[in-house]
Amino acid sequence: MLSLRNKHVILGITGGIAAYKSAELCRLLVKAGAEVRVVMTAAACEFITPLTMQALSGNKVHRDLLDEESEAGMGHIELARWADLVLVAPASADFIARLAHGEANDLLSTLCLASQAPLALAPAMNQVMWQKASTRDNLAELKNKQVSVFGPADGEQACGETGPGRMLEAEELGELAAGLFAVGTLAGLRVCINAGPTREALDPVRYLSNHSSGKMGYAIAAAAIEAGADVTLVSGPVSLPIPEPARVINVESAQQMYDACLNEACDIFIAVAAVADYRPLKQSREKIKKSTMTLSLELEKTPDILAAMAAQEKRPFCVGFAAETSELERYAKDKLVDKNLDMIIANQATETFNQDEAAVTAYWKEGEQTFAPARKSSLARALIELVSERYNSSS
Repeated sequence: MLSLRNKHVILGITGGIAAYKSAELCRLLVKAGAEVRVVMTAAACEFITPLTMQALSGNKVHRDLLDEESEAGMGHIELARWADLVLVAPASADFIARLAHGEANDLLSTLCLASQAPLALAPAMNQVMWQKASTRDNLAELKNKQVSVFGPADGEQACGETGPGRMLEAEELGELAAGLFAVGTLAGLRVCINAGPTREALDPVRYLSNHSSGKMGYAIAAAAIEAGADVTLVSGPVSLPIPEPARVINVESAQQMYDACLNEACDIFIAVAAVADYRPLKQSREKIKKSTMTLSLELEKTPDILAAMAAQEKRPFCVGFAAETSELERYAKDKLVDKNLDMIIANQATETFNQDEAAVTAYWKEGEQTFAPARKSSLARALIELVSERYNSSS
């Protein structure tokens, strides 16, 4: 069954009679669980109306390069950052030529250049145009730049001719789009991930916690599922949709998270949660009243989940996260050694909590890799790919 659950897909439509198929493609992508935003060229609007695509996608259709309603008037940058995939269907010979030569003279071509998301084209054109050397050269150039090309099919065309150049049908394009995410690098492996904050009770109504939203941990879980892993997600209190079909264990305190994680048999453990380092030594049974100008609390350390997982006799491959406010590299490398980890992923805490984007650097004993700012869903896929590489090299 086709699944694009929680994926952000930009469906680009260029001018051509095959644009009528884009309506069915949009409907299918939405049905598969994707959130779809449609971007149309001026020529595309001559073949199918923006109103049709708005009704099918449930979102505003984008046509203008400079949009006064968007942040700073730069709609192409917002869309580029939002996308998990840019799928242009149909992709005309003109659009392919402009893209191959790096032109950016409309919204669709500009966001294709501005986005770090995978880009896929579904060519649609007259069979003579398709077989021209110039078209083939343009496509070869794009393929060298890791652009995916879906099709075209061979058959009867709207112009009355027969041959290659028909856009693939919606069902096939949907499967090919989903296949870009189904990497399978963790197929058959058990992955345990903790995510979100913990809450350490002061009294029946108050607790100590932090600003973690859980977005990074949940994105890591979704990426691990895409990679074929059997995922258990040990989650602190968050307001996020569950990345299906993960098994979720909901907890509140650091002790509860410790018990849940240590009880999980897994091949890979990824500690993304922002676990409280300290908890009140004593929890009041009654609400603490505001009776004095100051209040002193005695705190004790919480159990170290990651260190305990890494210290097991039959330990999993252990990956930690380090959110720091200063001396990021030094603290991250110290944790890598002190906790006997296989990898640690470091980020600036002030730039990460509650944000949809992040930039991180991964460290392991033999090296490091820096990841530029990106949406957490895209970053999570890149990190899972790295974790898979490191896991396989250590096996």
